[in-house]
Amino acid sequence: MIKLNVLELLEKRGKTKCWLNKQLGMSYTNFARMVNNETQSIQYKNIEIMCLLLDCTPNDLFVLTPDEPEE
Repeated sequence: MIKLNVLELLEKRGKTKCWLNKQLGMSYTNFARMVNNETQSIQYKNIEIMCLLLDCTPNDLFVLTPDEPEE
């Protein structure tokens, strides 16, 4: 499973979720779903903006984890 790792990156850079949400200009509901890995897709433009703001690459934004067992 691929997961967004943005919360760790924000913490390392001393930034908050609120700051990033304002920079992205997304509704807070959609933003929260994205950072909590509750969405199935992320627009390329948002990936690009996050990379520029956090001075990272897409490889830094995402982590590959073992699939979680289904209930």
